[in-house]
Amino acid sequence: MAIAKNHSVQKAFAVLSAFRPSDGWVTCAELSRRAGVPEATGYRVIETLADVGAAIRGPQGGYRPGPLLLSLSRKAVLQDCPHTAANEILSDLSDRLNVTTHLARLEDGMVTYVAKAATRESCEMQTYPGARFEPYSTASGKVLLSALSRRALDDFLLEGELVPLTRHTITEQGALVAELEKVQREGYALDNREFHPAIACVAVPVFDGDGQPVASISASERADSMSRQRQQMLRKALLKASQDLRGRIPMTALAADLAWPQLRGARRPVPERRFGT
Repeated sequence: MAIAKNHSVQKAFAVLSAFRPSDGWVTCAELSRRAGVPEATGYRVIETLADVGAAIRGPQGGYRPGPLLLSLSRKAVLQDCPHTAANEILSDLSDRLNVTTHLARLEDGMVTYVAKAATRESCEMQTYPGARFEPYSTASGKVLLSALSRRALDDFLLEGELVPLTRHTITEQGALVAELEKVQREGYALDNREFHPAIACVAVPVFDGDGQPVASISASERADSMSRQRQQMLRKALLKASQDLRGRIPMTALAADLAWPQLRGARRPVPERRFGT
């Protein structure tokens, strides 16, 4: 027996889908035309959407998408996608190259791992989805920090000292800025025993549909196996995986997590020197 569909819901999503990235304020008449509904119907729909926060009323009868949509899209990306497409891509990369892989984003001034994959033979790491670490000491974190504006990076540096996790950790602000500039130029980041004294890591950015870096994907293995040739091979494999992620996960909603207002206000805790020197 077929389930009856709610046509009001269908019309609401047709109107929401009528918004375009390049739009400013859009009139009800234009939205109705794009959605293929009568203007009277479109008006009732868009006004209802504005009442619940899915749209915003603007000057001269115009409308824009509302904050409710961003809130809902974040939930979908962070809760559902990492457990499907991201895990599949990370697992394939880990199995083929015998490395530990992570998908990460920047949250409250910390690099937060969204997904992880490893093999029995790959290097053991004290990480898991939801774990958070100082970004300056990891390849993933360097990629994410390099995407910040210089003002946002300066504010980040003022939030707390750069405490060494190992004797290789970058702890001088000027050296970190130079390192991040290098990441921007070369398109990838390295962690050579900076997070763990026996582990090296390569990371590249993941871009949204507008070409903005919103996450990072990384591969880690024992540092004594990470030759220059191995670094470049992992970099190429990660760039391919990054492209796959861009095509299969709606990463645009993660862009807001790079915005500095979410990073300010909570001073980064001073990390323990977990792994010795």
